[in-house]
Amino acid sequence: MLPSVQHCLAHLEKQPDTAAISGKRLLHCCRVFLSELRQAILSGERAGELTRPLVLAELHHFVQDYHRPSLRRVINATGVIIHTNLGRSLLPPELGELLSTTASSYSNLELNLKTGKRGSRYNHVEALLCELTGAEAALVVNNNAAAVLLALETLAKGKEVVVSRGQLVEIGGSFRIPDVMARSGAKLVEVGATNRTHLADYQVAINPETALLLKVHCSNYRIIGFTGEVPLSELVELGRAHGLPVMEDLGSGCLVDLSRFGLIKEPTVQETIAAGADLATFSGDKLLGGPQAGILVGRKEIIRRIQKNPLNRALRIDKLTLATLEAVLRLYLNEEEAFARIPTLRMISEEADLVKDRGQRFVELAAGPLKDTCHVELCRMSSLVGGGALPAQDLVSWGVACKPVHIKAHQLERWLRQTTIPVLAKMEHDTLYLDMRTIAANEVELLLVSLQQALAQKTL
Repeated sequence: MLPSVQHCLAHLEKQPDTAAISGKRLLHCCRVFLSELRQAILSGERAGELTRPLVLAELHHFVQDYHRPSLRRVINATGVIIHTNLGRSLLPPELGELLSTTASSYSNLELNLKTGKRGSRYNHVEALLCELTGAEAALVVNNNAAAVLLALETLAKGKEVVVSRGQLVEIGGSFRIPDVMARSGAKLVEVGATNRTHLADYQVAINPETALLLKVHCSNYRIIGFTGEVPLSELVELGRAHGLPVMEDLGSGCLVDLSRFGLIKEPTVQETIAAGADLATFSGDKLLGGPQAGILVGRKEIIRRIQKNPLNRALRIDKLTLATLEAVLRLYLNEEEAFARIPTLRMISEEADLVKDRGQRFVELAAGPLKDTCHVELCRMSSLVGGGALPAQDLVSWGVACKPVHIKAHQLERWLRQTTIPVLAKMEHDTLYLDMRTIAANEVELLLVSLQQALAQKTL
């Protein structure tokens, strides 16, 4: 009962939304679809009767989905602000024009306009980073793991690096500090216990082979109870006494004090530099709210050594990252403007009552269109910062509980991921939850459209 490839092509060429696709592409789609369907029949996954009209209808939906761009916009209703799987930190929407201009026009990426001679791409952000953090110099690479790798390879290759056993963290994708250190050629020296490390532990470990004292901020987990770690200022004093540089990997870098909003105190980059760290590394996205990048700030002599490392060229950032990072850093020149215009900071600091208002607006909009297909109710929720930042911090939030009438909530959750603008939500006890903290005001109506599309899937 399977139609031929030519039959499939003839059908698609008559459809208004697929007729414009090139014949070569349609041919490829038909072959992939028929191959997958044939395998499903042979494996027993498709046990029901197949008719030509049904197969052609499925083909039409398959081609529409297959031909869509793979990287697409989604609506984040999970309440996780810095969602690693959903693009991490959002950039300010007004940067769209800047990105378009930078991408489609020539720029002074590596040209000094005053001298007319070759310049450095890092100059576009170095002065800003130094002004904001108090550091002598700065360098930017493609992510924080790269920043740590580059720093260790430059400062400690073939030598020993002393780090507390309780700070041997693992970040997303199973990347671990010991593994990064091994790749750099540095030798890991663990000191202290998992929960407590003392200054004397570092002191005993120092020998002629020691090249660096490393402190790693545990940004993605917390150890509580009988704990203790050496303050950065004391580690700096020890390093000075032995002529050793001290580096801190901050992970999710922060340039503002979030404790003013009742959140757990997160060390800022400025505090790290003021405490005397010779080098600090952190992410350009996550809490900073910019593009994905790894930032190194610290003493000029150390930064210049790292910058000259041949590995730096393999890890450098492109013009689009530089343009957006510069724009986001400029917003930090006025802290209040940063909180108002950088989406990550705005969502973290937004008052729960404003989130509740968006939830109430959605409930009122949905009351009519969804009255026969889904019960929606405003409810109190908890959001997370995400991205490995503030792991023990819950944010009071509001959202919408959705209980579909004719289908199970897990079916609705699956179909929501397949709508024109996919929606990612929370599932618990056969109820679907939409956290409004991570849904922008201009996404409320789009969310309703996606929900209507998903609920209509039961008729297909």
